[in-house]
Amino acid sequence: MVEGIMNSPYFMLMIISVAFGLIGSLVSARLKAKFKKYSMMPLSSGLTGAQVAEKMLNDYNIHDVTIQSVPGKLTDHYNPMTRTVNLSPEVYQGRSVAAAAVAAHECGHAVQHATAYAWLGMRSKLVPVVSIAASYLQYVMMGAIFLLATSFGGYLLMLAVVLQGAIMVFSLVTLPVEFDASKRAMVYLDSSGLAGRRGEEYEGARDALKWAGMTYFVAALASVAQFLYLLLLLLRRR
Repeated sequence: MVEGIMNSPYFMLMIISVAFGLIGSLVSARLKAKFKKYSMMPLSSGLTGAQVAEKMLNDYNIHDVTIQSVPGKLTDHYNPMTRTVNLSPEVYQGRSVAAAAVAAHECGHAVQHATAYAWLGMRSKLVPVVSIAASYLQYVMMGAIFLLATSFGGYLLMLAVVLQGAIMVFSLVTLPVEFDASKRAMVYLDSSGLAGRRGEEYEGARDALKWAGMTYFVAALASVAQFLYLLLLLLRRR
C-alpha cells in the first residue's frame, strides 16, 4: 500500500512541488538577507531610490513614466500598462546600495518598454493567459489525477498540460526580461558613477540583483519540472 502511494501521480507531483517550494524558500530567505545587508550600505551619492530612478529615466529621455511609492516589502515592480515605476517604501526613501539597485532594475524595465524590447512585449501579452491558467490549474490537476483511469480524466490531464505549459512559457520568458533589466541597471549604475564605479557599492548592487534573479530562475525550473511530469503522465497514459 505504501509503495502504491509513493508511486501515485499525486504523490510525485506533491514531491516536486514541495522540493521546489523548499528551494524557493531558501533562495527567498537569501534574497531578504542580501537586501537587508545592502540596505545598511549607504550610497555615496546620497540619493534616494526614487531620485536614482528619476535620474535614470531622465538620462534615457523617458519622461512619460511616473515614479511612485507602494506599500509592502520587496513589492517593487514596473507596470507597462500604467507606465509607472512602483517602489516599496524602503527603496523609494532609502539611500542605500540596495535601494539604488532595485530602483535602477525597475527603471531597466521602463527602458525595455521605451525601446520595444521584444521579450517584455511577449511577457505582457502572456499576462492575461497565465492569469487564467494559474487560477484553474490546481483544480484541473486534482480532477485529472483522481479521475486518471477514466476517459474524462485523460481530457483533464491534457488540459492540465496545456495550462501548465502556458505558465512554463511565461516563467521562461520572464528570465531574459529580468536578467536584461538587471544588466541595464548595472550598466547605468556604473556609467553614471552612482555605484562607485566598480567598487564595493557596485559589487553589492550586483550581488543583490543576482539573488533577485535567482528567485525567477528557481520558479522557472519548478514550472518546467511540473510541465514535464504532467506531460510524461499524459504520454504514459496513452
